[in-house]
Amino acid sequence: MPESTLPLTGAQYDIAAGDYQATVTELGAGLRSLHVSSQPVIRQYDADDVPPAGAGQLLAPWPNRIDHGQYTFGGRSYQLDLSEPARGNAIHGLTRFASWRLVERKADHVELGLQLLGRPGYPFCLELSARYQLTEETGLEVTVTARNAGSRPAPFGTGSHPYLLAGTGTVDSWQLQLPAARWQPTDDRGIPAGRLQEVAGSEYDFRERRPIGSTSLDTAFTGLYTGGDGTARVRLTGPDAEVALWAGPGYRWLQVFTGDPLSADARRRALAIEPMTCPPNAFVTGIDLLTIEPGASATQQWGIQAKKIR
Repeated sequence: MPESTLPLTGAQYDIAAGDYQATVTELGAGLRSLHVSSQPVIRQYDADDVPPAGAGQLLAPWPNRIDHGQYTFGGRSYQLDLSEPARGNAIHGLTRFASWRLVERKADHVELGLQLLGRPGYPFCLELSARYQLTEETGLEVTVTARNAGSRPAPFGTGSHPYLLAGTGTVDSWQLQLPAARWQPTDDRGIPAGRLQEVAGSEYDFRERRPIGSTSLDTAFTGLYTGGDGTARVRLTGPDAEVALWAGPGYRWLQVFTGDPLSADARRRALAIEPMTCPPNAFVTGIDLLTIEPGASATQQWGIQAKKIR
């Protein structure tokens, strides 16, 4: 690529600490790569590619889907653009293809910011920041903050979309431990359908570590088991790496995706573990939906620790 050519994901921010290295992009404040001891532990992509299947993207002001992009908030009805036209949904928020500005950059961290101004379907003003920090001891820590800079209360949710990578080949033989008691059935458009189900006795029970096998997942889990610090921890072990994703207080849901509908080179080649503050369609149901008052803010943290096996 000529030096004067701008890659599709914009400026690239490389950070490092100890055995960890990561790259964050101007486009969407996305996590393009993460390595430990030169071993990739998330699905990565080239700087001049659009993030494939949401890989590494930050999702705001909502994660997942909104049914037909229609919702009511504060007694008013709104219509969002249908960013998933094949299913007739609005998906994954409004910021993942925006150009985020650099706020601060050091060798081991970078912080990006975005002013999300009002628009049809979401007439609210948010100041957003995303800080990616690496440490030798704890790996990657991501801090997402939303401040309501507008004059009216704003509905809000956030999530992130890393695909964890524990080796080559498919996820089938990888061992997954997922600390969740319940899962949410959905219809063929990815919209919740029916009551939450207990994982006990089902193919979705990964409370004890076991191989993923042939289980197909594009599933939201909740009832998360957390430690005394309110943090849920998912563990994935494959032939090349042990990868742990943690989700701090405020992340009450985990979307897990084995990638079965993806192209042959990506299908079941990595496991998306997506921390979410609210479930699919939360703008409609109100379940775990945050309301940020003018001048107030909400902050969430999640991260990844990993160890190379060979």
